[in-house]
Amino acid sequence: MEFLSKLDFNPALISSMKGYSFGKFKQDLIAGIVVGIVALPLAIAFGIASGVSPTIGLVTAIIGGFLVSALGGNSVQIGGPTGAFIVIVYNIIQLYGLQGLAIATFMAGCILVFMGVFKLGTVIKFIPYPIVVGFTAGIALTIFSTQMVDFFGLKIDGSVPSEFISKWGVYFKNFHTIHIPTLLVGLASLAIIIFTPKISKKLPGALIAIIVVSAVVWVLREFFGLQGIETIGDRFGNLPTDIPQPHEIGINMQSINLLLPSAFTIAMLGAIESLLSATVADGVTGGKTNSNTELIGQGIANITVPFFGGIPVTGAIARTMTNITNGGRTPVAGVIHAVVLLVIFLFAMPLINLVPMSCLGAVLIMVSYNMSGWRTVKALFRSPKADISVLVVTFLLTVIFDLTIAIEIGLLLAIVLFLRRVMENSSVRVYSEKLDAAEGTDLSTHEVLNVEKGVSVYEIDGPFFFGIATKFDELMRNSMTEKPIVRIIRMRKVPFVDSTGIHNLELLIQSSHKEGILVVLSGVSDSVRETLHKANIDKLVGDEHICDHISKAVIVANEIARRKS
Repeated sequence: MEFLSKLDFNPALISSMKGYSFGKFKQDLIAGIVVGIVALPLAIAFGIASGVSPTIGLVTAIIGGFLVSALGGNSVQIGGPTGAFIVIVYNIIQLYGLQGLAIATFMAGCILVFMGVFKLGTVIKFIPYPIVVGFTAGIALTIFSTQMVDFFGLKIDGSVPSEFISKWGVYFKNFHTIHIPTLLVGLASLAIIIFTPKISKKLPGALIAIIVVSAVVWVLREFFGLQGIETIGDRFGNLPTDIPQPHEIGINMQSINLLLPSAFTIAMLGAIESLLSATVADGVTGGKTNSNTELIGQGIANITVPFFGGIPVTGAIARTMTNITNGGRTPVAGVIHAVVLLVIFLFAMPLINLVPMSCLGAVLIMVSYNMSGWRTVKALFRSPKADISVLVVTFLLTVIFDLTIAIEIGLLLAIVLFLRRVMENSSVRVYSEKLDAAEGTDLSTHEVLNVEKGVSVYEIDGPFFFGIATKFDELMRNSMTEKPIVRIIRMRKVPFVDSTGIHNLELLIQSSHKEGILVVLSGVSDSVRETLHKANIDKLVGDEHICDHISKAVIVANEIARRKS
């Protein structure tokens, strides 16, 4: 019970019910219907592009979208399958099949729940922006490259390679097989999607393109005998109209070991995208996302959907923004969007069979264009060279190699960047015989302390972790002109000490004692003192030699120096 009381799980749906009114319900109803209509073509397209059927794409949007809205920590977040997952899902299916995807998605959901339980939601938000942009742009180019066969109607013998460079090699070799009617359908769909928002931003261009183009192609096929334009029905047959029954996914230790890297990639990508979407939404609505609740909600959704054959779920920025612009302000809108999709699934699936594949290709090409964020990429090239390097490396890893590798190395780059910036803002100073106790503070009264000969004073400015610990050790050894009697280590600006810092400090004290040099610690905060006590540093240095202020430390050190000189 104590654990549950500390669990940061407060779904926004529950809190939004306080003071909920019919007026709010009307707004949520309109927004939910609009978002459901907008989500329909995207769910179908993402499902097909990921290597599963349109049915699975819709089932994921229905179940996952409902759970994200019901259990998430953001009031306006819309969840479902997204373009970001296309690459990783497709690759998992190619390597491990649908069962492997189900296990990886389930494990990813567990990882997301653990991240939320251990309150890592805030940490995820601090992944450097160039890494996020690099991921997104790389995924966008990869999605674009997967749509060439459907958009141009290419006739390719055998399967298309999954590797980016090999894939484009096959495209160029087979470019002479373009099917002109299929290409015209794709271009017409693209034109409708692009120009519809110029008429009204509230009109869902993708849905209008699907309705208009599907109707035209059906007429041409039925009454004019046009052949060769592949539809969803041609590729997948008649689609079922029943929600799949829950089934076992066959998880075992062997599959866990095999699929853990893929599950980690899904979890990290889902966490990044959902919290990025939530942050954007908060900026528009003025709301405040509970990041940990959001991760738990996303996790539960991903734990659930595999049992119904679904693919990974996360927060979708485009659908979330559609929800906001149409008046949605509570999770009820997200729940209604899932209900709308369910109604369409139950009663309109036969019509989905008529949608041309080149039309869906056009939808995904526009998705990839919007994902690319080329204006953001262009702006980032005016940033420091380190940020540009991280952006380019992450982008190339995502496109040329594998999203799993890109995520892992991207996170490693994030850690390295963080440590580098901490190191740049951390320093070690050596003081001379005169020491101003108020230096580096806002105090107007300056207290100049006289330091006896034989007393060396070093100040650590910043966290005393493994990087600065080594830096301090090197500086201390290189700055010694003659052996001191007492070393004062000033730690007033040290917010925490890690295990390496403790280890280096312990070695310093031990080596100093062997040389007959005493160590006095100054300006030790309560939290740092507690860490030192747990590591028995107080017993090593002597509790009386751990002082909370430099003036006390100087008095202790001067007295020792006078006594021993």
